[in-house]
Amino acid sequence: MTAAAIAAAVTAPLSGCGFHLRRSADLPFRTLYTNFSPTSAIGAEFRRLVRVAQDTRIVDDPKEADARLEVLSEAREKEVVGYSSTGRPREYQLRLRFTFRVVARDSTVLLPPTEIVLHRDITSSDVEQVAKQQEEELLYKEMQSDLVQQLLRRLAALGNK
Repeated sequence: MTAAAIAAAVTAPLSGCGFHLRRSADLPFRTLYTNFSPTSAIGAEFRRLVRVAQDTRIVDDPKEADARLEVLSEAREKEVVGYSSTGRPREYQLRLRFTFRVVARDSTVLLPPTEIVLHRDITSSDVEQVAKQQEEELLYKEMQSDLVQQLLRRLAALGNK
């Protein structure tokens, strides 16, 4: 069997079931201004994914934008949720908290202040301290990607209103 025949045999069933590769949501704005902090990892990922979107361009001047994504707060939190028998912290909950609103060019509020909160649990060990720090960073990056996808979907939904 040739490679083309194998590829056709594999993809044919997927095309019939409505399967599509995940891609960035189409935003209902031609131009968008954001006030993410220059050091914001969420902002960097958001800008990167918007550049991939078909018809939306991020602008530096809010007066040029069809809409403004106003970041009201962005925070990482870490809370102890479990202790060992010796009283040492054993389990933590990591949280990524993000609050924003969307305003149109004419100052109409398209989306009032909205908060997205993501959380993951992580256990701690005195022996594996470095590995746990790396795991924590990985979990924050995963939450960050999830948050940006949720944000893009919420912005895309504004076009359906």
